[in-house]
Amino acid sequence: MQDGQMQRQWSTSQLSAENAAYVEELYEQYLVAPNSVPEDWRTYFEKLPRVAGISQDTPHNGVREQFLLLAKNSSRARPAPVGSVSTEHERRQVGVLQLIAGYRNRGHQKARLDPLGLMPRPQVPDLDLATHGLSLADLDTVFQTGNLAIGKGESTLREMVEAMEAIYCGSIGIEYMHIVDTAEKRWIQQRLEGKRGNPAFSAETKRQLLEQLTAAEGLEKYLGTKYAGAKRFGLEGGEALIPMVAELIQRAGSYNTKEVVIGMAHRGRLNVLVNILGKNPAELFNEFEGKTFHKSGSGDVKYHQGYSSNLMTPGGEVHLAMAFNPSHLEIVSPVVEGSVRARQDRRGDQDGRQVLPISIHGDAAFAGQGVVMETFQMSQTRGYRTGGTVHIVINNQVGFTTSRIDDARSTEYCTGVAKMVQPPIFHVNGDDPEAVLFVTQMALDFRMEFRKDVVIDMYCYRRRGHNEADEPAATQPVMYQVINNLPTTRALYADRLLKQGTIPAGEAEALVNAYRQDLDAGHSVVKERVREPNKSLFVDWTPYLNHAVVDDWDTGVPMPVLNALGKQLGVLPEGFVVQRQVQKVLEDRQRMWSGNLELNWGAAEVMAYATLLQDETLIRITGQDVGRGTFSHRHAIMYNQKDNQPFIPLQQISSLPRRFEIYDSLLSEEAVLAFEYGYSTTTPSALIIWEAQFGDFANGAQVVIDQFISSGETKWERLCGLTMLLPHGFEGQGPEHSSARLERFLQLCAEHNMQVCTPSTPAQIFHLLRRQVVRPLRKPLIIMSPKSLLRHKLAVSPLEELVSGRFQTVIGEIDKLDPAKVKRVVICGGKVYYDLLEKRREQQLDEVAIVRVEQLYPFPDKRLVEALAPFTQVEDVAWCQEEPMNQGAWYNTRHNLERVMRQWRPDLTIRYAGRPSSAAPACGSVYLHAKEQAALVADALGGKTA
Repeated sequence: MQDGQMQRQWSTSQLSAENAAYVEELYEQYLVAPNSVPEDWRTYFEKLPRVAGISQDTPHNGVREQFLLLAKNSSRARPAPVGSVSTEHERRQVGVLQLIAGYRNRGHQKARLDPLGLMPRPQVPDLDLATHGLSLADLDTVFQTGNLAIGKGESTLREMVEAMEAIYCGSIGIEYMHIVDTAEKRWIQQRLEGKRGNPAFSAETKRQLLEQLTAAEGLEKYLGTKYAGAKRFGLEGGEALIPMVAELIQRAGSYNTKEVVIGMAHRGRLNVLVNILGKNPAELFNEFEGKTFHKSGSGDVKYHQGYSSNLMTPGGEVHLAMAFNPSHLEIVSPVVEGSVRARQDRRGDQDGRQVLPISIHGDAAFAGQGVVMETFQMSQTRGYRTGGTVHIVINNQVGFTTSRIDDARSTEYCTGVAKMVQPPIFHVNGDDPEAVLFVTQMALDFRMEFRKDVVIDMYCYRRRGHNEADEPAATQPVMYQVINNLPTTRALYADRLLKQGTIPAGEAEALVNAYRQDLDAGHSVVKERVREPNKSLFVDWTPYLNHAVVDDWDTGVPMPVLNALGKQLGVLPEGFVVQRQVQKVLEDRQRMWSGNLELNWGAAEVMAYATLLQDETLIRITGQDVGRGTFSHRHAIMYNQKDNQPFIPLQQISSLPRRFEIYDSLLSEEAVLAFEYGYSTTTPSALIIWEAQFGDFANGAQVVIDQFISSGETKWERLCGLTMLLPHGFEGQGPEHSSARLERFLQLCAEHNMQVCTPSTPAQIFHLLRRQVVRPLRKPLIIMSPKSLLRHKLAVSPLEELVSGRFQTVIGEIDKLDPAKVKRVVICGGKVYYDLLEKRREQQLDEVAIVRVEQLYPFPDKRLVEALAPFTQVEDVAWCQEEPMNQGAWYNTRHNLERVMRQWRPDLTIRYAGRPSSAAPACGSVYLHAKEQAALVADALGGKTA
């Protein structure tokens, strides 16, 4: 827009009055971010005379009034030149710019997204000419196009409207004006508007689209005929997913991407496995026929299974991994992100171009599952970013049997939650394959350009209902009347290409027959699949397979190494000012690491990390406040009191970059723990730790524990070495901060699936953490970690205990008692040991021995029998715990204890000493807690008989 024309816009108060709201918004935007407004408006705003109240340095509250004032005084402030265009035309020009903004902001609400034509669409006044002071009479008037990217500076209003209808209201409806970054918005506008709604694909690309749709439909029809009634969660109605994912992989390859990790729920999973990853159809048929069995474990249903393969792309070979996923729908999303981050870290892929995450969602789950929000919130954080995820929503428009929007969500679209991180959201009609392909290309290019998430919301439908055994007409009668009469996506597109002359008559049917012949022959139907994959693209897990669970594993470290590492950890940058209490911690640790003071928990734990880092082991620790530690014991991250700059001494140990990573996480448990699970299942040689702020916080991540950590190996043969640190101990902090729910973990234990430990000394945590890495066995490690024991005067270890030895699954009596005089043995685990020990010493109860079980699963029968063997005169044996009887270890460990009793003293039974059963984990009164604790200790030591 010319400067003279801009001046004339303010020549009358009438013009300003009618358009002040629009210009006010532009000017507000200009004051905050000048480069975010069109150049012509910015040029004009820069030349405006300064009026009191309008300043770029102060909040702008009275813009409209000031523009009215400018208009009334415009002849004095800036006289309009002779020969001006009529003010009426200028008023309509502003209306045209408003109309363009209306299409960009709300055109998606008019777009033809629903293949069924049933989707309710609101009236959109912003797209009406009259709303902006325009009429049909203006359609052939030439106006300036502003920054509408249609390739010309001026055009008739009719041409602009036709272009914007095609761009914003056709098969694609895009939400992007919520993005605050101007460069991102301009990029989208250039790519989207420049095509005028017509991507103009070549005949070869169109034929390839038809071939991919034929494969998608062909597999479902084949399975539906061969295994009628079998549940498969078919892709019928959403077949365009296959060309979409295929394009993402091939296009990513052209960006030199080396790995793609895919997470998705049930629907379409079998189709993606066969038609994208190249799984042999014969393998799938065997699964339908029940002929496929795991060598060990339970196995899982076929639409939960993962898979991996290598495909050839224009940029070279790409490794694909389909993540295993249980029935908890969206929980796989953060697992995928963790796996991707691990692969990126392994490659040193800082910008996220070499490894791409793709998450495929259902519409109802995307809107309804909270872990989706958590995963988006993680996406740009330091510890969890992966350079952007391509999110695909298979929008069935039905969640199980719920299709009323006012039952399914509170947002206009199911993708509303994604706006929190400002990605572009491409809504697209799944029955328009070319539109699907266009937004797919645009979405991936955006992700690669800006390294942030992008969402494709593909509107489709479920031709067979929720699953193949369902009768959907019972709950959606009208929808299924339409579906039953609607040709398939492939049929519609084949007809379209035939009418265009892109394909000859009979070619579509020939493609159908050829695909069916491939299925009959049991051949892989993906021609890009690499038969002899490049193994350097993925991790070899062979060294970690088929290892027995054994107690003994030497994890000691020579004294000179410990001393040297201790000195190295004590070196701070010049001028680094440490906080007073932290300085005392560092001074004490130097004495501990030199052998002049017994080790506390924090010193032993940090030394364990240092010894592993010296061997170049990757260590990753995340959780809420892990840098300092919830109870101020770790101080792995220290902050300069002068400038708040962090310093991490452990990062100075390894000669390799980024071997020690520690991140204070967002206030999430479910997504963060799932992320770390995904990371640990991808990086077997590392020590991956998630620490809960309090042990009970793990309650918020129970689905990860139940469906991945405890059962992933037996269901999917996926090894995992994740370590969980869960603060646990009854110390009067109430019901919510006492218990890490030990009983839940023990209930999940079977088939040597994980390790559950209650270490009680600094030396024990040192050896336990080292054992998790040094031993080639890869099992999840659940540690009931302490709170008060972090500084307990008795919970200390001499430095020598780190030099030789191992993690002791059982610790026998430590005091010099006469075994022949011992009449009572108390078996326990965790913090209660010190309560028992102090009370026994106080009362000089030399006839009572105390034995600690430090590993509750796998249960150390042999070690416990050895610890009990010296006490031949025992008359009473008790299991003592702090937790209520229905919680803690008693119910899930009693059978193990009784088995040991039968081996040691079959004439004795073991009794319970602890709190009575309770609905809550602990009481809320400090006084009552102390009274209960004293009673259970007395019960254990005092010798009530069973």
